[in-house]
Parts: sequence; structure tokens; C-alpha cells
Amino acid sequence: MESSLSSVAPLDFLAKLSAKHRAELKAIARPCSFAKNNLIFGAGSPGRDVFVLVEGRVKIYQLSDSGRKVILWFCFPGELFGLAEMAHVRPREVFAQACTESHVLVVDEKEFKGFLAAHSGASMLVIELLATRLRVVGEMLLNVSSDNVMTRLIKLITRLNTVYGKRLEHESYLDIHLTHQDMADMIGASRQTVTMTLGLLRRKGVLRIENHRLHIPDVELLETITTDHPLSHVQ
Repeated sequence: MESSLSSVAPLDFLAKLSAKHRAELKAIARPCSFAKNNLIFGAGSPGRDVFVLVEGRVKIYQLSDSGRKVILWFCFPGELFGLAEMAHVRPREVFAQACTESHVLVVDEKEFKGFLAAHSGASMLVIELLATRLRVVGEMLLNVSSDNVMTRLIKLITRLNTVYGKRLEHESYLDIHLTHQDMADMIGASRQTVTMTLGLLRRKGVLRIENHRLHIPDVELLETITTDHPLSHVQ
């Protein structure tokens, strides 16, 4: 089974800059802090700034016409977000929300463009980041249109394990706290269906939940789980 989303580790933009260039970026930025669950920006707000996450975790999502939240990706320390409107300043189409207390650097888009113009290496990092996110969203759309809920959830878990998995003795665990609702919002399912599907996977012995984190005793076994049960036909 292939992973649901591109198995690419978060691109730590700050860490990849030289100390000199990192200092230059911080010199044109203003620091801001956001409490857990606070919006950093919302759809419809002006897209005049680019954000660099220094500490915390931020989720980027859209709302469907029915008001359903669809999580596009999570940002981790060192990552950039708020880039989509940089080329042509216009109202934002997505929301950015702090999942934990988060500290960011806010850079005016004109200042950021000047920084990129002066540093070709930083420009290439931005291109890499945008290309990766485009591929991630494309694969999400493909999975939602072609896979059942069980398959989408297994693909999501194996992808997250590739990116955020940590080894603990003879198993892996996801070093990222996700609620059932978060996972539902990432695969286009209801929270109740995700809860039931996780329960099935736990009963099959391929998942454990401990301290609100998913533990995977055998990733290869998880990937070979069949979906020949009634829940597999729920979309």
C-alpha cells in the first residue's frame, strides 16, 4: 500500500539558512505569539505577510461550502506558511490556527520578496516547499476520490509514521498529537467513522493508543490489512 501523502519530512526553512542569512531574515521580521487554538489568520484576511514558525504547531485548513473543516497540512518549527498570496497580494483562502502555544516571525511580503531576490538558495527552498505541498494536496484529492475510509486512514497513519514516527523498543509511535477529529478532517470522513475504524485496527492488533499517541507494533502488517468488512465501504 502506498502512503496517502508524500512522505517528506517538514522542511525546516530556518535551519537550512546560514547563520548570517537567518539573522538577516529575523532583522526584517516582527515576532508574534499566539495562544493554543487562536487563529493566526483566516480566509478573507489580507495576504500581506509571510510567517515563519519558530515554536509550536500550526494547522492549515479550509472550510467546505457546508462548513466542514478540511486540514491541508500541519506546520512545525522552522516551516513557512502564508506563502500562497505572496506572488499577487489578495485575500487568503485558508485558515492558519495554532494547535499549541506558538511563536512566529511575521515578514512583510515585499520584504520577504527582497530577501529571496538577494538569496537564491532561500528561493530554491521556497520552491521545494511549495512543490511538496502541491504534491501532498494532489494525493489527498486522489485518495478521497478513490479509496474507502479504512484505506485512507491506514495510508494517513503510515504516511505520518514515515514523517513523524519514532522508534520505541520494537514498535513505532507517532510523535505528534492528533485528535480523532483532526484525522477525520485530513481524510474527509466523520469523527465517528474514524473512531470506529481505529477501534477495528486496535482489535486487529495493529495499533495501540497510549497517552493520546498512536503506537504501531508492525508497520508492514498495518499496510497489509484488508478492508473486507462493512466499514470499508463507508466513504
